[in-house]
Amino acid sequence: MAASSRAQVLRLYRALLRESQRFSSYNYRTYAIRRIRDAFRENKNIKDSEKIEELVNKAKANLEVIHRQVFFWRALISSIL
Repeated sequence: MAASSRAQVLRLYRALLRESQRFSSYNYRTYAIRRIRDAFRENKNIKDSEKIEELVNKAKANLEVIHRQVFFWRALISSIL
């Protein structure tokens, strides 16, 4: 894996973990963090650049989903209170 690709993957990993920390529910938070860590560990030995690109795109999409979920729940809770 090229250095820039490795750096990109590490930034994405940190962003996913950071965004998952924003879940207010302990169960959602721990589940998301566990799934992120497991997925990255499972795929850490992949060398095929096409497969890496596919996994990076999938992780970016998941980051957007986590961001929307966190935003939605925070907006919902603040509107109720």
